[in-house]
Amino acid sequence: MEFQEILQDVLFLIFYGGVIMLDIIAALYLLLRSGNAYAPDVTSPVRLRRWAAVFLISCAISHVYWLVYTYWFYPSMTHYLVVCGLDLLLLFPSIVGILMSMLQDRRRPIWPVMLMMVPTAVLLLISIFRGGTALYVPLSASVVLMYALLIVFIFIAVRHYGYWLRDNYADLERKEVWQSTLILALFLLFFVVYCITTGKSRAVAYFFQIYTVILVLLLVWRVETLQALSETTSPEKAVQTPQTIPANIGPLLKKHCEEEQLYLKHDLSLAQLAQVIGTNRYYLSQYFAQQGLTYNTYINNLRIRHFANLYHNAVENGCSYTAQQLAFESGYRSYSTFSAVFKQHTGKTVTAWMRSVIAQ
Repeated sequence: MEFQEILQDVLFLIFYGGVIMLDIIAALYLLLRSGNAYAPDVTSPVRLRRWAAVFLISCAISHVYWLVYTYWFYPSMTHYLVVCGLDLLLLFPSIVGILMSMLQDRRRPIWPVMLMMVPTAVLLLISIFRGGTALYVPLSASVVLMYALLIVFIFIAVRHYGYWLRDNYADLERKEVWQSTLILALFLLFFVVYCITTGKSRAVAYFFQIYTVILVLLLVWRVETLQALSETTSPEKAVQTPQTIPANIGPLLKKHCEEEQLYLKHDLSLAQLAQVIGTNRYYLSQYFAQQGLTYNTYINNLRIRHFANLYHNAVENGCSYTAQQLAFESGYRSYSTFSAVFKQHTGKTVTAWMRSVIAQ
């Protein structure tokens, strides 16, 4: 079924218009609302909210000019290439901006990624001015290659970001970006398939509109649940820092973090702990590295030990308790995070470990 035949479907037109309105409403929501409706206790990154809004507005514009092309210019190959070029100029930069904004260890420049657009943009311009489909195959190949390079780039960047998070934060449930980045990467692959598919059936047309709705909802959810991290580190500054680690960091940690139970504080970061013990983040991270630990491992070891002590005391004194309550008292905001960390540190599930304690 061709484009114009699909647009004879009144239900599809209503759905198509509804998707445009959803894009616009979601974009205005992200731009105009300062707080979050879904997660009011989370402060979202402002940069991410703006880039997400730009992407949603770009999606709405893309829907409009594809509709215009279908009604007035189809099947002109020249105009088809023009609207594909507009998609490239609007959607690709905004997608890159979203992905870069999720990685808060440092402000990554977008221009290296934008260089990936150059071959595709050149082939598009040549095809538009020459007309015809002579360059369609290399053009499609360049689009696939461009998105493949982007996915590889994002994968590497997210991996480095994960290392940085574990070196600087103990609570990661609202800071990880793997899930949303993976889904956005899948969207890029679907977008490539959409761009290189010549024939559009009714099922394909409906599928991509449904997919757009899912993507919009996912994007708004991710913006609202990703906690903004104000404390960032600069690799350049870290290199210039002397590498002689103070010898009193271990005793200071024992006194201020372990004995005073500072590790029970939710969202305690490496920078905050360094400030408490009177050193800087670089020295403290290097100290943990010398011990074969990360900051995340150090804090979670203390929290798991605290949980075990609470549980033993509760069993010995015959007190009523729940694992969720003890986990919260041990510094965990999320029980799912606690259970995952507990199994990683002990090799047992929480339930299995509690039964083994009782059986002793």
